[in-house]
Amino acid sequence: MLSIVHTGVKEETLHGHNTWKRRYRTRLRFIDAGVIIWAVAGAFGVRFGFSDINPGTSREVDYLVLSVALALAWWTMLEFWGSREARVLGSGSEEYKRVIASSAWLFGFVAVFSYALRIDTARGFVGLAFPAGAMGLLAARWLVRQHLSLERKHGKSSSRVLIIGGPFSAAHLVQSLRSAPEAGYLPVAAHLPGAMTDTGRVPGSSVPVTGVETDFQSILSVILDTNVDAVAISAGVNMHPQDLRRLGWELAARDIGMILAPALTDVAGPRIHTQPVAGLPLIHVSTPKLTGGKKVAKRAFDITIAGLLVALLAPVFITLAVLIRFTDSGPVFYRQERIGLRGTTFHMLKFRSMKVDADSQLRALLEAQGSTDKPLFKIENDPRITPLGRVLRKYSLDELPQLLNVLGGSMSLVGPRPQREGEVALYDDAAHRRLYVSPGMSGLWQVSGRSNLSWEESIRLDLYYVENWSLMGDVVILFKTFKAVFASTGAV
Repeated sequence: MLSIVHTGVKEETLHGHNTWKRRYRTRLRFIDAGVIIWAVAGAFGVRFGFSDINPGTSREVDYLVLSVALALAWWTMLEFWGSREARVLGSGSEEYKRVIASSAWLFGFVAVFSYALRIDTARGFVGLAFPAGAMGLLAARWLVRQHLSLERKHGKSSSRVLIIGGPFSAAHLVQSLRSAPEAGYLPVAAHLPGAMTDTGRVPGSSVPVTGVETDFQSILSVILDTNVDAVAISAGVNMHPQDLRRLGWELAARDIGMILAPALTDVAGPRIHTQPVAGLPLIHVSTPKLTGGKKVAKRAFDITIAGLLVALLAPVFITLAVLIRFTDSGPVFYRQERIGLRGTTFHMLKFRSMKVDADSQLRALLEAQGSTDKPLFKIENDPRITPLGRVLRKYSLDELPQLLNVLGGSMSLVGPRPQREGEVALYDDAAHRRLYVSPGMSGLWQVSGRSNLSWEESIRLDLYYVENWSLMGDVVILFKTFKAVFASTGAV
């Protein structure tokens, strides 16, 4: 978790490294203007028509003026709402939230203004402009974000960061920032005040260590010499609180960002609340609970979406069942016992993609590739998979019957990976927390590599989901699932 402290930092700094911020803000201004003009002009054309505009008609002139004013106000609201700030670009949902919030506030104001002054504003015009513009802005921002993410993965368009802290916390922060290049933070050096030894590199990385001095002037000199855009203060930093305060002042005067990175991992934003107490920004972390109304909302969401999908995909179910039955005689469905909510067992359904006697061959195949002691055992180039089964697995069609598990309540649309009893037996105390919610057809594991994930990565993602569940998070994961499935990422 990174907590960004605003120290009066301007978005465009004097550093040459931050030219990308000006470039992207300029690009977004033009893109936003184009989308807004398209939405407002399109709504005007659909509602009133372009060919019959009569300049002598006061009503149409009024709506022409309103359209221009609305477009200008919309573009300005996006600017003042901070939707083009560099720190929200490229990663997270904050950029999208600001786009929607600024748009909603603007049209809400138009509605209130029209009602208060009894102005007869055409509801069709407003009703077309708002959704078209909002969706267009989100789509355009997403496309710009994809381009920005590609640049950041190549080390461009990112803020150069100097990390100050203890050796272990600095190493963890370097690893975290490098694992998410799309966030736009590029660790270029580290300063380890008070460290016992200076190895020249941050442990486990190639990031150079600038020194171990603890005095304020030495640290400030290092910051200026490295010519960074931001300074990240990690946990375990050996600095006096007053020196940290002075450092914040100096960074603000030089337009350098200041980031605080507590020793708290895998905690999402909705659980974090900051409360200033006696000048200290105390961070409160709420306890995750999937009970009461949240539990009902998740179950209602599962039933609604799963029911719609079963109805829409009924022809696909029938077609696949016929193909499986006639290409490889045997049962259409494969039932496998898995561990579900609170350790209960259930039978997970799949379209059969293997030969009928596949289970009896498993042990011999595992021994042949030396995988009998691995928790997530997968057979490479598994000979038990039928030709049709390979197609089903590539596009995850074999998992469609799990929609019936969702309707029955043993699974959810989104949740931790459903695992076998032998895998659950290997859980430590932390891993058992993944059983607090129902297993899912999809999850963070599905959109983050699927079978390419290691055992540790799979458990970490499942625990993150359990600790930070939200209904909107489920919606986002489902959208990402379609992308992962069609790309066949990690399919086996």
